[in-house]
Amino acid sequence: MTYKVVLVTPGQPALNPRLVKEADALTDAGYQVTVFFSYWNSWGSDFTKKLLHSKKWDAICVGGDPVEKPLVYFISRVIYSITRFIVKKVGPINYFAELAATRSAFFLIHEVKKHNADLYIGHNLGALPAIVKAAKKHNAKCGFDAEDFHRNEISDDINSFNFKTAKYLEDKYLTGVDYISASSPQIAGAYQQLYPGKKPITLLNVFPKNTSLKQRSINSADAVKLFWFSQTIGANRGIDDVINALQLLDKNQFELHLLGAPQEGFIDKINSSGISVKFHNPIHPDELTDFAFQFDIGLALEPGFCTNNNLALSNKLFTYMQAGLAIIASDTTAQQDFMSKNSQIGSLYPKGDPKALATILLGYYQNRDELTNCKTQSLRLAHQQYNWETESKKFLSVVKETLLKN
Repeated sequence: MTYKVVLVTPGQPALNPRLVKEADALTDAGYQVTVFFSYWNSWGSDFTKKLLHSKKWDAICVGGDPVEKPLVYFISRVIYSITRFIVKKVGPINYFAELAATRSAFFLIHEVKKHNADLYIGHNLGALPAIVKAAKKHNAKCGFDAEDFHRNEISDDINSFNFKTAKYLEDKYLTGVDYISASSPQIAGAYQQLYPGKKPITLLNVFPKNTSLKQRSINSADAVKLFWFSQTIGANRGIDDVINALQLLDKNQFELHLLGAPQEGFIDKINSSGISVKFHNPIHPDELTDFAFQFDIGLALEPGFCTNNNLALSNKLFTYMQAGLAIIASDTTAQQDFMSKNSQIGSLYPKGDPKALATILLGYYQNRDELTNCKTQSLRLAHQQYNWETESKKFLSVVKETLLKN
């Protein structure tokens, strides 16, 4: 028997590496996989089209887009705006909260329910109502992947629109899923406290092994190359820490490279600091590890501005490791735990403390042997432990157990 599995995200596959890795693992294991997704932004759309050419699973875009289906896209935005207005006025209630969770929610729910499957897996909160409703309609199983601690993903203000909406959806629908996976032990623990019967499993944001990369040699006369990436270059990302730290050091000793789509005005803010920064446009996720290989230190600068940011282990850490970079991480709860267990790969600094960060940076500049050792250990652990080949076994195991469960 070939099981049918549906994965759902309100974004685009190219912007959701976790979903892509799960879809690939399921397909390789013999499952019939369909992915439902929605337009998020233009460069994500371009990368997704490129990505899908090489995939064996089916992908269906719902909710329209500005170019190919502008009318549906316009309608989805109208529904989204109206329901958000209502929820902000009267609070999260029933169907209004579901439609206010993401722009394409109405179309996701409608389309996913029409697709008969044995298992539905939701990625990101906007997909949660769709997968639970579809599973109920078809008497099937469903699971939810919590890459973030959603009720505190934006802020810790319990009176905010985002907190109230997310809490309502989690309380209403997470009790109806057959399993929860989370991207860090800390996020899994937070959901365990909220929903004790669910026992969330941890699936780290790791990537497939890149065994083609060998350790890059470091010339002691060269500047140390620092690298940071995300979908967006902007505020609340910890970038100010490294900018302020570099202002305390010789500008010729380091190169700072930032990859992502800059928020309006943020490049001007960085340039006004007097630090020379090299900006790189977003690239296809499959190219990130090879691109990162040219640098020396990967920066995980999370500021811990909300509970989720404090509990998350981002894909930055594991991308850096697969590229063989040393890591400097801020001391959020999750990163402190991870770095204490893997101290040989780099250093931890107190978030918001540029002087401490500058001291660590200078230490690596002056001691290239230590920097080389951190890079070597980082790549070794990526190949031996922190990779998708290892983590996917846990994922496929929970899928199998879920499907066989009475």
